[in-house]
Amino acid sequence: MKPFSLLIKPASADCNLRCEYCFYIDHLEKVKKTPRMSEEVLEKMIASYMQTNQNNNYAFGWQGGEPMMMGLKFFQKAIELQKRYAPTGAVISNGLQTNGTLITENFAKFFGEYKFLLGVSLDGPAYLHDYYRKTIGQKPTHNSVMRGIKHLRQNKVEFNILILVNNENIRKPNDLYYYLRDQDFNYHQYIPCVEVDDENNPKSFSITGEDWGDFLCNIFDQWIKEDINQISIRLFDSILDYLVNGRYNICHMDKNCCQYFVVEYDGSIYPCDFFVREDLLLGNVIEDTWEDVLKSLIYLRFGHEKSKWHNNCDSCPFINLCHGDCQKFRIGSFQNSKILSVLCKGWKKFFTYALPRFKILADKIRSGNGLTSTIQIKSKKIGRNSPCPCGSGKKYKNCCMR
Repeated sequence: MKPFSLLIKPASADCNLRCEYCFYIDHLEKVKKTPRMSEEVLEKMIASYMQTNQNNNYAFGWQGGEPMMMGLKFFQKAIELQKRYAPTGAVISNGLQTNGTLITENFAKFFGEYKFLLGVSLDGPAYLHDYYRKTIGQKPTHNSVMRGIKHLRQNKVEFNILILVNNENIRKPNDLYYYLRDQDFNYHQYIPCVEVDDENNPKSFSITGEDWGDFLCNIFDQWIKEDINQISIRLFDSILDYLVNGRYNICHMDKNCCQYFVVEYDGSIYPCDFFVREDLLLGNVIEDTWEDVLKSLIYLRFGHEKSKWHNNCDSCPFINLCHGDCQKFRIGSFQNSKILSVLCKGWKKFFTYALPRFKILADKIRSGNGLTSTIQIKSKKIGRNSPCPCGSGKKYKNCCMR
């Protein structure tokens, strides 16, 4: 059996915030009651997953909406069930994506005890973050998020910062990057915001491909100056992982979308977070086996659509780095996948600009010249006449210093 991970939405789209750009909140309209995963569904999901052959590595991702609306007792029960059904020698990982406003001291202690990895949504300093990320009552949330992060740090919980790059913060890449760095947030994940209306027109908070390319180039410039051994940017790490090891660890880079399963609060199973749709319902954890779901023609067809990219992609020098990009960004892709990603121009600009220096970094990693990853060694401030950290052999002032 091909290994897979679970992305679980125990409270479905329910959330204590109403971020204007949220793509998932509309799912609440389809739910007749408050969506909460029952203990029956939770136990069946965990028990059945633990019975599959995952090379003894089982990955649970908890997401929403806001998964912490389930309360602490729910996650304590999940850990209890994981222990009960885990095969001998199993390695279990739990990740949780949260808006950060509900993190209490007790929650943080629990996350620390059981080694949860958290992804905390933060769109930058308060003036950028609070532009879209508001409560149901339209109150700002930046201070609440920072309070939650303080609890995580006090309990030594590992966390990443998730930044949704929208039409506001994309204009301020330097403000955004330096704010995160000044807060000692060393793990960044930049996520492009692209949402369309019923007629496939971009919504006001969406970004363009051109802006995405400019943003990534700016972030790259700041990162490569002196932060390659201090700041981990998931996209950059993934590019290096591909160049060094030939593997993909971000799904949009791969050529097939059969990689994980979404489990909704009622046990319904779907192939992707962005495609929780009735026509893509694969089954239910109560009634169906994972073997059957893996063999589902709907699932296999969905995964294969990724490789049906636009004809222009065949001659693109960067095809191995995106394989036509995420199907979500090929607007209308599941009906006609041969559509260029709306971010295509941005990806091309970024890869053209940055890939030569990524290749130099990859060569250094392969040769064992001290750069083993982008996050293992704290970097020192680099002098103007020091060798440039990109590995070009030039002095810093004549290369990447700007």
